Amino acid sequence: MIIKETQPFNALTFTTQATLPELSKYGPVGQKLCSEAERLGIQPGGLLQWNYYEIDGKPETVFTLEIALPVHEKEAEVQGFESKPIPAIKCLSLVHEGPWENLPQSYGKAMGYLSANDLTMTGECREIYATIDLEETANNITEIQIGIN
Repeated sequence: MIIKETQPFNALTFTTQATLPELSKYGPVGQKLCSEAERLGIQPGGLLQWNYYEIDGKPETVFTLEIALPVHEKEAEVQGFESKPIPAIKCLSLVHEGPWENLPQSYGKAMGYLSANDLTMTGECREIYATIDLEETANNITEIQIGIN
């Protein structure tokens, strides 16, 4: 685990209100963002990520989910999505290797680190998908970024 500051970037985004049990239904959105970028001739500028705002880990809590595909263009005329800047954040960063069903264990380790080091969360978390393998989920590599003050 490390503490770092991310770089701001431009992205094609999809934003909605969701709860943790609803997240699986948004899985196809990433591919739709990639298809929209391809349709527009926009080159991706980074890895697909899911950004969570005002999330507290409780299944019933409604939070803002933003699925973002970093792109090089500052603005684009997109259909069904938004083109916008994503700000930098200071965060605790850790890498989760394996199935996404095991993400709660990695978040638990991060929460322990935050508590032990007296760090305060901002309510923003990001998951950056370095490797997505839907057939062999043990191959998935996800960077977790937990916003801190």
